Amino acid sequence: MIDAQVSLDLMNFIETNILPQYASFGSSHGLAHVQRVIARSLQLAKKIGVDVNMAYAIAAYHDIGMSGPRAIHHITSGKILAADQRLRKWFSAEQMKTMREAVEDHRASLSHAPRNIYGKIVAEADRDLDPEVVFRRTIQFGFENYPDKDKEEQWRRFMEHMENKYSIHGYITLWIPNSPNEKHLKEIRSLISNPTELRKVFERMYQEECQKNTDITSKSGK
Repeated sequence: MIDAQVSLDLMNFIETNILPQYASFGSSHGLAHVQRVIARSLQLAKKIGVDVNMAYAIAAYHDIGMSGPRAIHHITSGKILAADQRLRKWFSAEQMKTMREAVEDHRASLSHAPRNIYGKIVAEADRDLDPEVVFRRTIQFGFENYPDKDKEEQWRRFMEHMENKYSIHGYITLWIPNSPNEKHLKEIRSLISNPTELRKVFERMYQEECQKNTDITSKSGK
């Protein structure tokens, strides 16, 4: 997953001290998510021709603030990165400033364009627009944050989120031209415009996530 150009020393530090923290953030923002964001960030950084070490660290820290309030997690994540003096081993003060701005600017609901190319890279990488991933993460988020909602209430929340974020009227913006996300977003919007088909996807994933949670509960009770 990690490009050979990334410092092995930095990689060891991140994988030992930062990535394990994502294990407590739930399925929707957990370790699998940050690993996908890292992989896509490195692909984009290499394609564009910017510093892969910076792109790697930014991706690794981008959701670290999920330990606090989700609404400001991007700001919290930026503060955590900026305050981590251990990173000064690899990055200058100016690079740290750029990295903090990039982390702060990664949210899809941001009202302005990211302030630098690294912000655009991590924002694009964070938009994991494979339809299967988008739909499943939305359902997982509903289970994690609204456990008292029944299936119909989860469906309505799911649809509201799809409309507000991913539809042609939604707030999501792509910052890297001709990225794979463009194709995926078209696929998502096509399904949003066909609620009958989207409901079939929801039903399948909802049942799969219910079964997964049941299995976890059963194992923990043994």
